[in-house]
Amino acid sequence: MSEDVRVTKETPGPTGPSRYVQRALARSRAFDRARPQLWDAALTAGWTLAALVDAAGGWRNTARDPSVAPWLVLTTTLVLSVPLYWRRRRPMAALAVMACGALVSAISGAFLQAAFLQAIPVFHIALNRPPRALLWSAALIVPPLVTGALRWQAETWDVHVVPNLWAYAIVALLGITVRSRREEREQEVRLAAAAERARIAREMHDIIGHNLSVITGLADGGRYAAAKNPERAAQALDAIGTTSRQALGELRRLLGVLREEETQSTAPESAERAPQPGLADLPALVEGVRTAGLRVRTELSSAPHALSPGAQLTVYRVAQEALTNTLKHAGEGAESTVTLAYGPGSVTLTVTDTGRGPTDPPPGQDRPGQGLVGMRERAALYDGTLECGPPREGGGWHVRLTLPHHHPTPEDSTS
Repeated sequence: MSEDVRVTKETPGPTGPSRYVQRALARSRAFDRARPQLWDAALTAGWTLAALVDAAGGWRNTARDPSVAPWLVLTTTLVLSVPLYWRRRRPMAALAVMACGALVSAISGAFLQAAFLQAIPVFHIALNRPPRALLWSAALIVPPLVTGALRWQAETWDVHVVPNLWAYAIVALLGITVRSRREEREQEVRLAAAAERARIAREMHDIIGHNLSVITGLADGGRYAAAKNPERAAQALDAIGTTSRQALGELRRLLGVLREEETQSTAPESAERAPQPGLADLPALVEGVRTAGLRVRTELSSAPHALSPGAQLTVYRVAQEALTNTLKHAGEGAESTVTLAYGPGSVTLTVTDTGRGPTDPPPGQDRPGQGLVGMRERAALYDGTLECGPPREGGGWHVRLTLPHHHPTPEDSTS
């Protein structure tokens, strides 16, 4: 897990009857995703059966003309219910067919209650189709209502039209609301994916950039030592092998955790979890840079306050990036100093060097500053501050990271 993962308090789940309702809804949604056509057929069969029960005789309670032929009632009922099977794939076509049945029901005087099933494709139109599609659905719904009201004027015509239009409008608003919430959730997923990509990019930049810089320094030193001191050249080759294996190990761990997150439901034990680097790994980091040829002095205070693993990883990565930049840009003869100090409410990491500072890279190479952006992002995650630039006195470059011991929304990592 990364330092970007926020630790939040678990909220209690639903209790009582609502728990069983939510379980039933979750199971129905899972069944729908697994077998959508079977689900559509079952839902259509249920509504058709309910409409046929009404067509068996109950329709006369609301009919304007109870003497309508039974075969016409049966046919109209099927026209008003069977098209629900296509309510999701072709909601506008389903509504058009059902509107024809509603028109026959209104003209004949049957006034079948199955006509209200038109609300279901209206919901799906509002849920999945462009807003202008609702205008076309209104053009299909209004004519049967107006025709029935004008042909059978037992009361004023608007008594039959207006309440029905309000009912369909409420259904359309419900579909729009569900659609808005779904789009919000999708937006949250996209933002989370973007944040995860940024996290992975930071980790890959720090791991690969640092280790390649060390390997480059070792290779350059080994080339010069090969002619005069073969023993030093052999040591450089050994260090290159060790650094390469460390880089591969970190990459495997990062990619293994990503694979585990993808297959957590089926094989949660597939990825090997190892601790992320922390403050205890700073001496090894400095030693690796020294092996690459950079002279480094350290002033590392003991930790009077416990830092979270995520905060420790931030300190480690900032020190790693600063030393990597010194290797790349400081030039020959540069020296670096790494200081870790604890104050009353914060911890401060300072990395300075006596080099010439970052310069413009040759064409085709990455522009400087990408690592600085990553360091600032890491500091911001823990309400910290980062200062980068030439020191006020003398030459060189300095990086200063300040993190509070406690922050309002701790972001921890479990390795």
